[in-house]
Amino acid sequence: MSAPVEERSGVVPCGTPWGQWYQTLEEVFIEVQVPPGTRAQDIRCDLQSRHVALAVGGREILKGKLFDSTIADEGTWTLEDRKMVRIVLTKTKRDAANCWTSLLESEYTADPWVQDQMQRKLTLERFQKENPGFDFSGAEISGNYTKGGPDFSNLEK
Repeated sequence: MSAPVEERSGVVPCGTPWGQWYQTLEEVFIEVQVPPGTRAQDIRCDLQSRHVALAVGGREILKGKLFDSTIADEGTWTLEDRKMVRIVLTKTKRDAANCWTSLLESEYTADPWVQDQMQRKLTLERFQKENPGFDFSGAEISGNYTKGGPDFSNLEK
């Protein structure tokens, strides 16, 4: 197991050598640990629709083709407490069926348990979005939740 589910936030992080990444229905978050005292001017971050590159102090930390497309001009990065870079990418496809199994096409793949937990979380997030008056915070999900869970869009109302 890469990392446990963080119960309070519902985040299912995927650990990496440089930090971690996690996702919601709409966004992908990348948290990179950098040397304490790092300044923003030491950081080079390039965010494109299908590509990310991060270098700190001239040393490449992360570079490659993203698992899926993002909205390039909505991507942001921040330096937090001069020891962590947080990158936020907005997914192009924002639904529970679009659960990224890895950050990059060929690297930082979540192990099967973490992938399962990510998919469960996104499916519950979808249910919460579709049913705003209900509280799903303590809900357990089982059964057909892969690819975003069952499709109820064809049911008559």
